[in-house]
Amino acid sequence: MKISRRVMLKATTALPLAVSGFGFGAAAQTGSGTSGNVDVPPILFAHGNGDQAALWITTLWRMESNGIPRDRMFAINFTDPLARTDDKIAQANRSSTEDQRRELGEAISELKRRTGASRVALVGNSRGGNSIRSYIKNGGAADVSHAVLCGVPNHGVYDWDEGLGGEFNGRGPFLRGLNEGESEVTPGTAFLTLRSDGLDKYAQADGRFVGKPGTPTGITSDGPALRGATNLVLGAVDHRETAFHPRAFREIYRFIAGREPARIAITPEADVKLSGVVTGTPGGVQTNRPVAGAAVEIYRVSAETGERIGGAIHSSQTAADGRWGPAQVDPGWYLEMVLTAPGSTTTHFYRSPFPRSSDVVHLRAARAVAPAEAAGAVVIMSRPRGYFGLPRDIVLLDGKEPTDVKSGVPTDSVTTLRLPAAEAGRPVAALFNEERIVARAWPASENRISIAELTY
Repeated sequence: MKISRRVMLKATTALPLAVSGFGFGAAAQTGSGTSGNVDVPPILFAHGNGDQAALWITTLWRMESNGIPRDRMFAINFTDPLARTDDKIAQANRSSTEDQRRELGEAISELKRRTGASRVALVGNSRGGNSIRSYIKNGGAADVSHAVLCGVPNHGVYDWDEGLGGEFNGRGPFLRGLNEGESEVTPGTAFLTLRSDGLDKYAQADGRFVGKPGTPTGITSDGPALRGATNLVLGAVDHRETAFHPRAFREIYRFIAGREPARIAITPEADVKLSGVVTGTPGGVQTNRPVAGAAVEIYRVSAETGERIGGAIHSSQTAADGRWGPAQVDPGWYLEMVLTAPGSTTTHFYRSPFPRSSDVVHLRAARAVAPAEAAGAVVIMSRPRGYFGLPRDIVLLDGKEPTDVKSGVPTDSVTTLRLPAAEAGRPVAALFNEERIVARAWPASENRISIAELTY
């Protein structure tokens, strides 16, 4: 993929140099096994609408591979990550902008306490950037040295007179409050925005991506830029890739650290330990609320067939905090993670090898099996850290380009293969560019769904 580099020069600030003058805390005592880089502030990562902390796993690994100690970073898991339809009207298992601001503030305070630092750097994707801007604008600038906003709809996903209570309406009170004044950033914090050169589905002039095809949104691809910030265009990346693409990592790192990263590739660890939280979808709403009584089993599987190699290498049951693990694995193993949660579809996650340890391998059960699917098998190919772009990407599920992935602006992060009952149990290969995962098709009649979940 060819990535252009275009820097917006209007009302930008210079990239910060050394950050040692901000008074950051002492070196980490435990973590990635690296030393140094304590001149870099602790970093807190905030995910987007409906998402979870697990999306930052590759970014965390790349930071660690450049010497940032593991315990000087934190990826927040917002309790109710989905925004309300109207910010002022309560909705079950959805959050207001004030809920998000408060929860982010608590996480910042904890990271400062843990590290001894006086200020932290914040990195947010999509809605996570709204929370960051709100926290800084409403008295938090003294806590924040750097704010990196990745694909954040800073001027809205749409700019309409209707739905003024919506958090993503550029004409609504929330965003108008953040954007008022000659400068759209808060003094005392260095701001960077990263955006796509036309492929971000939430920075489009046509309303088809928000359910109103043919209706102008009033927003362009420049929507994420802010007056007073350093504004960079990454090229042909999609909405999520503005945060999770290697190209995005380079800009995040150099803005916060004040220097180029030594490496982009992830450095493997010899001993890998994995853990995370099982979260639920009450009423079909994506939340990060922990699920108690869920069972997690992990198997090593063949890279070519998806078949299990031996018995379970890990088995645990979640308590009230929803946590599972830790599981010790080899960095070269392909894995099957089986999640069995009360009242949910048994979900078989097939994953590429984990090169490094992580405590944000969070799991949510798959959707319910549809009545029309119950007699066969369902295999889903999922890309949490980006979308499938056709013809930009190579996307093959079971040897065919999926018909449920739209061409043009990347909008789809999942594609589904439905098989007849006679084909249950066979291997299904999922290929996205250079990442290949082979899943097994489990019988849907047993309330099971397989997910080939891409890491990159």
